Amino acid sequence: MKKTLWLLMAFAFSFSLKAQEDCSFRDPDISLDERAECIVRQLTVEEKVNQLMNATPAVDRLEIPEYDWWNECLHGVARAGRATVFPQAIGMAATWDTTLVYRVGDAISTEARAKYNVFSKHGYRGQYKGLTFWTPNVNIFRDPRWGRGQETYGEDPFLTSRIGVSFVKGLQGNHPKYLKVAALAKHYAVHNGPEALRHEFDAKVSMKDLWETYLPAFEALVKEAGVEGVMGAYNRTNGDPCCAHPYLMQEVLREKWGFDGYYVSDCGAIMDFYTGHKIVDTPEEAAAMALNAGCNLNCGDTYASLLKSLEKGLTTEEEIDRSVKQLFKTRLRLGLFAPEGAVPYDTISTDVIRSKEHQKLALEAARKSVVLLKNEANTLPVARDVKKVYVTGPTATHVQALLANYYGVSEDMTTILEGIVGKVSPQTSVQYRQGALLYEANRNTMDWFSGAAASADVTVACLGISQLIEGEEGEAIASEHRGDRERTRLPQNQIDFLKRIRASAKKLVVVITSGSAISLPEIYDMADALLYVWYPGEQGGKAVADVLFGDAVPSGRLPVTVVKSVDDLPPYENYDMKGRTYRYMEVSPQFPFGFGLSYTDFTYSNLTLESNKVKSGESVRLSFDLTNEGEYDADEVVQFYITDVEASVNVPKQSLIGFKRVGLAAGESTKIEFTVTPNMMKIVDNNGEKILEPGEFKIYIGGSSYSEVNDELGAVEGLTGRFEVL
Repeated sequence: MKKTLWLLMAFAFSFSLKAQEDCSFRDPDISLDERAECIVRQLTVEEKVNQLMNATPAVDRLEIPEYDWWNECLHGVARAGRATVFPQAIGMAATWDTTLVYRVGDAISTEARAKYNVFSKHGYRGQYKGLTFWTPNVNIFRDPRWGRGQETYGEDPFLTSRIGVSFVKGLQGNHPKYLKVAALAKHYAVHNGPEALRHEFDAKVSMKDLWETYLPAFEALVKEAGVEGVMGAYNRTNGDPCCAHPYLMQEVLREKWGFDGYYVSDCGAIMDFYTGHKIVDTPEEAAAMALNAGCNLNCGDTYASLLKSLEKGLTTEEEIDRSVKQLFKTRLRLGLFAPEGAVPYDTISTDVIRSKEHQKLALEAARKSVVLLKNEANTLPVARDVKKVYVTGPTATHVQALLANYYGVSEDMTTILEGIVGKVSPQTSVQYRQGALLYEANRNTMDWFSGAAASADVTVACLGISQLIEGEEGEAIASEHRGDRERTRLPQNQIDFLKRIRASAKKLVVVITSGSAISLPEIYDMADALLYVWYPGEQGGKAVADVLFGDAVPSGRLPVTVVKSVDDLPPYENYDMKGRTYRYMEVSPQFPFGFGLSYTDFTYSNLTLESNKVKSGESVRLSFDLTNEGEYDADEVVQFYITDVEASVNVPKQSLIGFKRVGLAAGESTKIEFTVTPNMMKIVDNNGEKILEPGEFKIYIGGSSYSEVNDELGAVEGLTGRFEVL
């Protein structure tokens, strides 16, 4: 009997060795799952655990090099040296241009591959050297006080979905077998600060808000864009930590949406289970809880405790195998173990980094992101041969206001002052004095700045904030609230500074840099013209100058609502959507979502609905005319909104269901067609289910969302139509 058992064991061992010999994870002709399984079978349990943390060591005997999963490319390849710096994410959202965003994503991934290729050639494989990029951030910017809102695509789930899908597709490429880079959707889910509480906070939301606002963008990136990664947030959602959330991670992400990528914790988030949330007592409990829930990768080192978790029976080696396999599937999709010459991206050279083409694209993106909020008496554009321009303010030469956060660096970052100097005619005099500090009153009380405005034909006052004031928990070094803002106005010293300038200035143009919505009641009243330029990237100064002097017509639109005061907002810690964003606010905003002016005049006319009554499940087709009646060739951002007038539950006052950037020459007109599909008519009930109810629906079409302040702001008059679902 013993001899028989020994023979069986020997046969099994030899069969296992033979299977390993026959198994080649570098063979592109076998399936992805087989190749990943092949790797897992050849690893010891200690080696497997080491592969579950972002900084993975090499497995020399299998010729698997070390790899660090942590890389960033929010608006350009970040934290790895020279790269093209595009406008911050919120600025790209302000373009409302999905084709442009796709091109930006494609340019970023091209530079990413070039940098990876040269890093690998020199044996550099540490942090910020890999091809797994933890971008984009598709959280909903529900409250302007959140410092990381600048990383998002704004407050609307539909706009965020469309911009996010385009960006991910641009990053990941369209090769049938290999990813160009691996994009990631973060922070899943329901994550919007407060930054100071994120390691212990429980974001409590209704199922209606969860599915109506917080999840749609993640769903779109998974189901439409095929995003390769998802990152769990620091916070809890309705009691469970987002990196060990059975409902969100398994029932929704894997089962309902069919996600087949890797899930990673935010950095240090699993440690928060016992240090912040205090839902377990030990690292081994935290590690097992996250792993068992489906968190494949730990950004951090808590998963080093998984060996103890195994000893205590808190998890199994099968669970470890499942996660290791998922991670190697991503690396295989990137072609990291493919035969030489099999992956077309391996030949991309460093010549593409900050190529002329990419610089031109960064300029285009920055131009299209600029939002014109006021232009009294056609103050803008300014004549290039104007006699004297006075440039002043704390952000005129502030490079950080170009970079935002999660940035790369460039040898040619153009500030607003430099852009203006490079744009005006040789006979134009440009004078510059900073005049004010960014966030505190001048310590020297002498006024050597306001008098210069009196002799200038135009004064350009550059105000706003930067990553010093708003950003992530530890990086906004001038923030008193861990990167968040307590107030939505500009720092008081800047308001006081502008009052002095206004007293002397003949024509006052105010340029605002910011990554969030800033309440500007005093600024709006004082300015003759007002531009919102976000954090516009390396070409930002040139883009602003192009708009100021008429080489570009402003066409950006607000991806957020600008409230009049922080008093118009619910408490920051409250995640209920009631009273937030253009979809649910009851008070009038200062500037509505989607708003932005132009140098030309557009008109909407002749709205025709193919039918005013349709059966449930049928679409409604409509058309209208758009005309450029002004003197400038320009783009209009046409926006489509819907309201369910007779819903059985509380619904948004209006919801964006479509948009289209349309370029028209001066005097040109075009007919635009749009189809309202049954899915666009659906509402979300109190259980989080999408349903289509019979009744009356209202459609609004215009250059912004509908608001009672549109007329006084000079917004284009939109069109309204109604139809009934039987």
